[in-house]
Amino acid sequence: MTAKRQVGIVGVGLMGHGIASSLQRAGHFVSFLEHPGNQPVDDLLAAGAHAQPSGRELAQSVDVVILCVTGSPQVEAVLFESNGVLEGLKPGSIVMDCSTALPSSTEKVAARVAEAGGRFMDAAMTRTPKEAAEGRLNLIVGAPKALFDETLPLLEGFAENIAHAGDVGAGHTLKLLHNFVSLGFSAVLAEATAASRKAGIRDSALLEVLGAGGGGGVVLERLRPYIAENDPSGFRFSVANASKDLGYYHTMTDDLGVEGGVAAAVHSLYTSVEDQSLSIPELIGVLAKR
Repeated sequence: MTAKRQVGIVGVGLMGHGIASSLQRAGHFVSFLEHPGNQPVDDLLAAGAHAQPSGRELAQSVDVVILCVTGSPQVEAVLFESNGVLEGLKPGSIVMDCSTALPSSTEKVAARVAEAGGRFMDAAMTRTPKEAAEGRLNLIVGAPKALFDETLPLLEGFAENIAHAGDVGAGHTLKLLHNFVSLGFSAVLAEATAASRKAGIRDSALLEVLGAGGGGGVVLERLRPYIAENDPSGFRFSVANASKDLGYYHTMTDDLGVEGGVAAAVHSLYTSVEDQSLSIPELIGVLAKR
Protein backbone atom coordinates (compact mmCIF):
# COMPACT_ATOMS: atom_id res chain seq x y z
CA MET A 1 0.00 0.00 0.00
CA THR A 2 2.73 2.46 -0.95
CA ALA A 3 0.62 4.21 -3.61
CA LYS A 4 -1.20 7.42 -2.81
CA ARG A 5 -4.77 6.73 -1.82
CA GLN A 6 -8.19 8.30 -2.29
CA VAL A 7 -9.29 8.91 1.30
CA GLY A 8 -12.66 10.16 2.54
CA ILE A 9 -13.00 11.77 5.97
CA VAL A 10 -16.26 11.81 7.91
CA GLY A 11 -15.96 14.28 10.78
CA VAL A 12 -13.63 17.21 10.08
CA GLY A 13 -13.62 18.44 13.67
CA LEU A 14 -10.57 19.33 15.73
CA MET A 15 -9.05 15.86 15.27
CA GLY A 16 -10.43 15.05 11.83
CA HIS A 17 -9.14 18.30 10.36
CA GLY A 18 -5.65 17.42 11.55
CA ILE A 19 -5.92 13.96 10.02
CA ALA A 20 -7.09 15.41 6.70
CA SER A 21 -4.33 18.02 6.48
CA SER A 22 -1.67 15.46 7.49
CA LEU A 23 -2.83 13.05 4.78
CA GLN A 24 -2.68 15.86 2.22
CA ARG A 25 0.90 16.64 3.24
CA ALA A 26 1.69 12.93 2.78
CA GLY A 27 0.44 13.17 -0.80
CA HIS A 28 -2.90 11.40 -0.48
CA PHE A 29 -6.06 12.65 -2.18
CA VAL A 30 -8.63 13.76 0.40
CA SER A 31 -12.39 14.19 0.24
CA PHE A 32 -14.65 14.95 3.18
CA LEU A 33 -18.33 14.87 4.08
CA GLU A 34 -19.95 18.28 4.24
CA HIS A 35 -21.33 18.90 7.74
CA PRO A 36 -22.12 22.00 9.82
CA GLY A 37 -19.96 20.60 12.64
CA ASN A 38 -16.81 20.65 10.52
CA GLN A 39 -13.97 23.01 11.35
CA PRO A 40 -13.23 25.66 8.67
CA VAL A 41 -12.11 23.74 5.56
CA ASP A 42 -10.83 26.50 3.29
CA ASP A 43 -7.24 25.31 3.75
CA LEU A 44 -8.19 21.72 2.85
CA LEU A 45 -10.05 22.85 -0.26
CA ALA A 46 -7.17 25.09 -1.29
CA ALA A 47 -4.84 22.07 -1.01
CA GLY A 48 -7.07 20.05 -3.36
CA ALA A 49 -9.66 18.39 -1.12
CA HIS A 50 -13.17 17.73 -2.43
CA ALA A 51 -16.37 18.17 -0.41
CA GLN A 52 -19.11 15.55 -0.82
CA PRO A 53 -22.77 16.18 0.15
CA SER A 54 -23.58 12.66 1.39
CA GLY A 55 -21.92 9.60 2.84
CA ARG A 56 -22.96 7.60 -0.23
CA GLU A 57 -21.25 9.99 -2.63
CA LEU A 58 -18.19 10.18 -0.41
CA ALA A 59 -17.83 6.39 -0.36
CA GLN A 60 -18.28 6.19 -4.12
CA SER A 61 -15.37 8.58 -4.65
CA VAL A 62 -12.73 6.95 -2.41
CA ASP A 63 -11.24 3.57 -1.46
CA VAL A 64 -10.67 4.35 2.24
CA VAL A 65 -13.28 5.98 4.49
CA ILE A 66 -12.02 7.33 7.83
CA LEU A 67 -14.64 7.99 10.52
CA CYS A 68 -13.76 10.59 13.13
CA VAL A 69 -17.05 11.25 14.92
CA THR A 70 -18.23 11.44 18.52
CA GLY A 71 -19.14 7.83 19.27
CA SER A 72 -21.05 4.68 18.36
CA PRO A 73 -24.46 6.30 17.63
CA GLN A 74 -22.82 8.69 15.16
CA VAL A 75 -20.75 5.90 13.57
CA GLU A 76 -23.85 3.76 13.03
CA ALA A 77 -25.83 6.73 11.68
CA VAL A 78 -23.28 7.85 9.11
CA LEU A 79 -22.78 4.28 7.89
CA PHE A 80 -26.31 2.91 7.93
CA GLU A 81 -28.68 5.85 7.42
CA SER A 82 -30.37 6.47 4.08
CA ASN A 83 -27.82 7.84 1.60
CA GLY A 84 -25.09 6.81 4.02
CA VAL A 85 -21.62 5.40 3.51
CA LEU A 86 -22.67 1.75 3.11
CA GLU A 87 -24.91 2.61 0.18
CA GLY A 88 -21.90 3.87 -1.79
CA LEU A 89 -19.18 1.54 -0.52
CA LYS A 90 -17.15 0.01 -3.31
CA PRO A 91 -16.12 -3.69 -3.13
CA GLY A 92 -12.90 -4.09 -1.16
CA SER A 93 -12.99 -0.55 0.22
CA ILE A 94 -11.78 0.01 3.76
CA VAL A 95 -13.79 1.63 6.56
CA MET A 96 -11.46 2.84 9.30
CA ASP A 97 -13.14 3.99 12.52
CA CYS A 98 -10.93 6.40 14.47
CA SER A 99 -13.75 7.31 16.87
CA THR A 100 -14.04 6.21 20.49
CA ALA A 101 -16.75 3.55 20.34
CA LEU A 102 -18.33 0.65 22.20
CA PRO A 103 -16.64 -2.65 21.30
CA SER A 104 -20.04 -4.39 21.18
CA SER A 105 -21.20 -1.85 18.56
CA THR A 106 -17.90 -2.17 16.69
CA GLU A 107 -18.44 -5.89 16.17
CA LYS A 108 -21.89 -5.26 14.66
CA VAL A 109 -20.57 -2.44 12.47
CA ALA A 110 -17.73 -4.64 11.17
CA ALA A 111 -20.20 -7.38 10.23
CA ARG A 112 -22.42 -4.93 8.33
CA VAL A 113 -19.43 -3.49 6.47
CA ALA A 114 -18.32 -7.00 5.49
CA GLU A 115 -21.85 -7.83 4.26
CA ALA A 116 -21.65 -4.72 2.05
CA GLY A 117 -18.38 -5.96 0.52
CA GLY A 118 -16.05 -3.73 2.48
CA ARG A 119 -13.31 -4.27 5.04
CA PHE A 120 -13.42 -2.76 8.53
CA MET A 121 -10.79 -1.79 11.08
CA ASP A 122 -10.88 0.26 14.26
CA ALA A 123 -8.00 2.69 14.69
CA ALA A 124 -8.79 4.57 17.89
CA MET A 125 -6.64 7.64 18.43
CA THR A 126 -5.10 9.31 21.44
CA ARG A 127 -3.28 12.62 21.94
CA THR A 128 -4.71 16.06 21.15
CA PRO A 129 -5.67 18.27 18.17
CA LYS A 130 -2.14 19.71 18.26
CA GLU A 131 -0.59 16.32 17.48
CA ALA A 132 -3.35 15.60 14.96
CA ALA A 133 -2.40 18.75 13.04
CA GLU A 134 1.26 17.71 13.18
CA GLY A 135 0.58 14.17 11.95
CA ARG A 136 1.73 12.76 15.29
CA LEU A 137 -1.31 10.94 16.69
CA ASN A 138 -1.13 7.68 18.57
CA LEU A 139 -3.29 4.94 17.04
CA ILE A 140 -4.59 1.74 18.65
CA VAL A 141 -5.60 -0.56 15.81
CA GLY A 142 -7.96 -3.51 15.77
CA ALA A 143 -7.71 -5.38 12.47
CA PRO A 144 -6.58 -8.65 10.91
CA LYS A 145 -2.79 -8.60 10.64
CA ALA A 146 -2.89 -8.56 6.83
CA LEU A 147 -5.14 -5.49 6.77
CA PHE A 148 -3.00 -3.78 9.40
CA ASP A 149 0.12 -4.36 7.32
CA GLU A 150 -1.63 -3.16 4.17
CA THR A 151 -2.79 0.08 5.73
CA LEU A 152 0.30 0.86 7.80
CA PRO A 153 1.83 3.25 5.23
CA LEU A 154 -1.43 5.22 5.17
CA LEU A 155 -1.61 5.30 8.98
CA GLU A 156 1.94 6.60 9.10
CA GLY A 157 0.71 9.63 7.17
CA PHE A 158 -1.11 10.95 10.24
CA ALA A 159 0.23 9.01 13.23
CA GLU A 160 3.54 8.71 15.04
CA ASN A 161 2.98 5.71 17.31
CA ILE A 162 0.85 2.87 15.90
CA ALA A 163 0.01 -0.18 18.02
CA HIS A 164 -1.66 -3.29 16.60
CA ALA A 165 -3.89 -4.31 19.52
CA GLY A 166 -5.39 -7.41 17.89
CA ASP A 167 -8.39 -8.24 15.74
CA VAL A 168 -11.39 -6.00 15.07
CA GLY A 169 -12.68 -4.41 18.29
CA ALA A 170 -9.37 -4.65 20.15
CA GLY A 171 -8.47 -1.08 19.24
CA HIS A 172 -11.67 0.35 20.71
CA THR A 173 -11.37 -1.87 23.79
CA LEU A 174 -7.82 -0.75 24.51
CA LYS A 175 -8.76 2.90 23.83
CA LEU A 176 -11.43 2.75 26.53
CA LEU A 177 -8.92 1.21 28.92
CA HIS A 178 -6.46 3.97 28.06
CA ASN A 179 -9.05 6.72 28.54
CA PHE A 180 -10.19 5.31 31.87
CA VAL A 181 -6.59 5.46 33.11
CA SER A 182 -5.95 8.93 31.66
CA LEU A 183 -9.23 10.43 32.87
CA GLY A 184 -8.89 8.67 36.21
CA PHE A 185 -5.44 10.20 36.73
CA SER A 186 -6.88 13.57 35.68
CA ALA A 187 -9.65 13.31 38.27
CA VAL A 188 -7.19 12.38 41.01
CA LEU A 189 -4.88 15.28 40.12
CA ALA A 190 -7.79 17.72 39.88
CA GLU A 191 -9.05 16.76 43.35
CA ALA A 192 -5.52 16.91 44.77
CA THR A 193 -4.94 20.37 43.29
CA ALA A 194 -8.23 21.68 44.65
CA ALA A 195 -7.35 20.32 48.11
CA SER A 196 -3.84 21.76 47.88
CA ARG A 197 -5.18 25.24 47.11
CA LYS A 198 -7.67 25.11 49.98
CA ALA A 199 -4.80 24.12 52.26
CA GLY A 200 -2.81 27.17 51.16
CA ILE A 201 -0.07 25.26 49.33
CA ARG A 202 1.65 27.12 46.50
CA ASP A 203 0.84 25.65 43.09
CA SER A 204 4.53 25.69 42.21
CA ALA A 205 5.33 23.57 45.27
CA LEU A 206 2.59 21.09 44.40
CA LEU A 207 3.86 20.78 40.84
CA GLU A 208 7.45 20.34 42.01
CA VAL A 209 6.59 17.56 44.47
CA LEU A 210 4.18 15.71 42.15
CA GLY A 211 6.48 16.05 39.16
CA ALA A 212 9.43 14.57 41.04
CA GLY A 213 7.38 11.80 42.62
CA GLY A 214 4.43 9.50 42.09
CA GLY A 215 2.31 12.16 40.40
CA GLY A 216 4.69 12.75 37.51
CA GLY A 217 3.78 11.80 33.97
CA VAL A 218 1.93 12.78 30.81
CA VAL A 219 -1.34 13.74 32.53
CA LEU A 220 0.36 16.08 34.99
CA GLU A 221 2.22 17.77 32.14
CA ARG A 222 -1.06 18.32 30.31
CA LEU A 223 -2.59 19.86 33.43
CA ARG A 224 0.53 21.84 34.38
CA PRO A 225 -0.25 24.95 32.26
CA TYR A 226 -3.65 25.30 33.92
CA ILE A 227 -2.34 24.73 37.44
CA ALA A 228 0.54 27.16 36.95
CA GLU A 229 -0.99 29.81 34.69
CA ASN A 230 -4.75 29.09 34.38
CA ASP A 231 -4.16 28.02 30.76
CA PRO A 232 -6.43 25.08 29.76
CA SER A 233 -4.95 24.62 26.27
CA GLY A 234 -2.69 21.75 27.32
CA PHE A 235 -5.61 19.30 27.46
CA ARG A 236 -8.29 20.21 24.91
CA PHE A 237 -10.74 17.47 25.81
CA SER A 238 -14.20 18.30 27.12
CA VAL A 239 -15.85 17.07 30.29
CA ALA A 240 -18.74 15.95 28.05
CA ASN A 241 -16.42 13.65 26.09
CA ALA A 242 -14.95 12.35 29.34
CA SER A 243 -18.43 11.56 30.63
CA LYS A 244 -19.28 9.79 27.37
CA ASP A 245 -16.07 7.73 27.27
CA LEU A 246 -16.37 6.68 30.90
CA GLY A 247 -19.98 5.69 30.26
CA TYR A 248 -18.74 3.49 27.41
CA TYR A 249 -16.09 2.03 29.71
CA HIS A 250 -18.77 1.25 32.32
CA THR A 251 -20.87 -0.53 29.68
CA MET A 252 -17.82 -2.49 28.54
CA THR A 253 -16.92 -3.63 32.07
CA ASP A 254 -20.54 -4.70 32.61
CA ASP A 255 -20.37 -6.72 29.39
CA LEU A 256 -17.09 -8.30 30.52
CA GLY A 257 -18.30 -8.93 34.06
CA VAL A 258 -15.27 -7.26 35.66
CA GLU A 259 -14.90 -4.84 38.58
CA GLY A 260 -15.75 -1.23 37.76
CA GLY A 261 -16.10 0.51 41.14
CA VAL A 262 -13.28 3.00 40.65
CA ALA A 263 -14.51 3.85 37.15
CA ALA A 264 -18.02 4.42 38.51
CA ALA A 265 -16.69 6.95 41.02
CA VAL A 266 -14.66 8.76 38.36
CA HIS A 267 -17.64 8.76 35.98
CA SER A 268 -19.84 10.22 38.73
CA LEU A 269 -17.36 13.05 39.26
CA TYR A 270 -17.34 14.07 35.59
CA THR A 271 -21.11 13.81 35.15
CA SER A 272 -21.63 15.97 38.26
CA VAL A 273 -20.08 18.98 36.51
CA GLU A 274 -22.91 21.30 35.47
CA ASP A 275 -21.11 22.81 32.48
CA GLN A 276 -20.11 19.81 30.40
CA SER A 277 -18.45 22.04 27.78
CA LEU A 278 -15.54 22.78 30.11
CA SER A 279 -12.16 21.24 29.33
CA ILE A 280 -10.56 18.68 31.64
CA PRO A 281 -8.12 21.16 33.25
CA GLU A 282 -11.04 23.44 34.15
CA LEU A 283 -12.36 20.67 36.39
CA ILE A 284 -9.79 21.91 38.90
CA GLY A 285 -11.52 25.28 39.18
CA VAL A 286 -14.92 23.62 39.60
CA LEU A 287 -13.68 21.41 42.42
CA ALA A 288 -11.88 24.28 44.14
CA LYS A 289 -15.22 26.13 44.46
CA ARG A 290 -17.12 23.23 46.01
